[in-house]
Amino acid sequence: MTTAIATSESALDQFLLALDRPFFVHWDKDGVVRPEPQPLLFPAPSHAWTPSLFPQQLGDASFKSDHGVRFALVSGAMANGIASTDLAIAMARAGMAGYFGAAGCSMERVEQAVERLSRELPDRPWGINLIHSPAETDREEAMVDLFLKHRVRRVEASAFLDLTPSIVHYRASGLTRDAQGEIIAHNRVMAKVSRGEVATKFFQPAPAAILERLVAQGKIRPDQADMAAQIPVADDLTAEADSGGHTDNRPLVGLFPSLLALRDRIQTQIPYSRRTRVGAAGGIATPHSVAAAFAMGAAYVVTGSINQACVQSGSSDIARRMLSQADPADVIMAPAADMFEMGIKLQVLKRGTLFAPRAQKLYDLYRQYPDMESIPVSEREAIEAKIFRAPLSKIWEETRAFFTNRDPAQVERAERDPKHKMALVFRWYLGLASRWANSGVTDRQADFQIWAGPAMGAFNAWVKGSHLEVPENRHAGEVNQQILAGAAVISRWRMLTLQGAPVPLPRVAPFDPQTLGRLIGAGDSAANALAHTVGRTA
Repeated sequence: MTTAIATSESALDQFLLALDRPFFVHWDKDGVVRPEPQPLLFPAPSHAWTPSLFPQQLGDASFKSDHGVRFALVSGAMANGIASTDLAIAMARAGMAGYFGAAGCSMERVEQAVERLSRELPDRPWGINLIHSPAETDREEAMVDLFLKHRVRRVEASAFLDLTPSIVHYRASGLTRDAQGEIIAHNRVMAKVSRGEVATKFFQPAPAAILERLVAQGKIRPDQADMAAQIPVADDLTAEADSGGHTDNRPLVGLFPSLLALRDRIQTQIPYSRRTRVGAAGGIATPHSVAAAFAMGAAYVVTGSINQACVQSGSSDIARRMLSQADPADVIMAPAADMFEMGIKLQVLKRGTLFAPRAQKLYDLYRQYPDMESIPVSEREAIEAKIFRAPLSKIWEETRAFFTNRDPAQVERAERDPKHKMALVFRWYLGLASRWANSGVTDRQADFQIWAGPAMGAFNAWVKGSHLEVPENRHAGEVNQQILAGAAVISRWRMLTLQGAPVPLPRVAPFDPQTLGRLIGAGDSAANALAHTVGRTA
């Protein structure tokens, strides 16, 4: 039967877009749909309704309460300060939380970021990324010492293959008990994972061997080790699906349910007073993806690529314009600088840059030859001219100077191992390609390494024709509020269809900023009224 709509689809859309008002609908035996101003006195099977629904209501209530946010959404860390302090500040002031991208930054820059965030957001949520560094364990530990010194209360732990003493040290150092004896975790860990074996580590308490070692070293107290053995390492665990940068290219609809089931099995075996929440990341860029994530049971969602295209990111104007023109298919996998020798790849923008094929060429040469001297002259001259724009001997001098300051052991190893020397020289290009993009080095645009996933193209398609199509109009707070508001519209539509209402999926375009602000304000007022009511009846 074809549905006939007495009220036009655009008019029905307007009812669904009015998030601050309940929506009632009735349809007759011929499938004619009519909106109703109020519930029918005697509701029939052909009558459905949806309550008002604000973006603030999406997601897990405990997540919002524990982190002091209005919305169950955070901006994830992007390395080299792409997830900048400006971005974290914008997210916090818009009622969300943002994590500064500390990976790849000097300790001095990270400390400056921590000091600024502490100063400008004394009562608002923010965090810092702690990336696992298998080749730089001392740096990882130094980063935790910095966090503890400045009382950083949130970290996003990423790229971990197993639990390390550094992440356990951070977690356990913040444990205390309240007056009732309940364990309080002041240092919150949000782990970002894409594999079940890694998720298992964060869903469980810290290993006894690591805790004992930390106590022996005087880094934590015995009572903190005892408390750490009773709670999961992570408060929140993000299922990282197909995303920009490092990714296993796993679809969210397959990854998220598997991690949720894993969490529940572990919770059954080791019952905690509060279980780890599971959030969703990777592909989160439109109202549809946000609504789908929450429908699957996500406690919160994490955005990435779309924030890099916002004016507050640490990217350059050129890179932001390139991102704003991307389609979902305009991404490609390329060798990663930090795990080059292992053959690990990351996802980058393909359109407008030659970085991916050039990086792959270097990796192929690395695999094929034992040292730089063995590379055929023609091949060597080609990469010196097109990729490095300098003799490899000169690149090695720059590389040696860099690692002499950062990690002298790398230089010592390279002097003994010509294969490692070749890897360090090739990593010079991969490492700088990201910095060229962030700095907007125009004569290196063809070499820009811009991390992005298909979600970037999906967002561009969604905002086409709206004020958000223009890169200069993309402000992180509004962008993330927009996709949440759109998800609320889709969730209301889904409530109606679950009751059998033959209502078409509305066209969910970005709200104009004034309307969005009014709806957000109405949601805040409703939340405050509810909190006041609960407080009086408690």
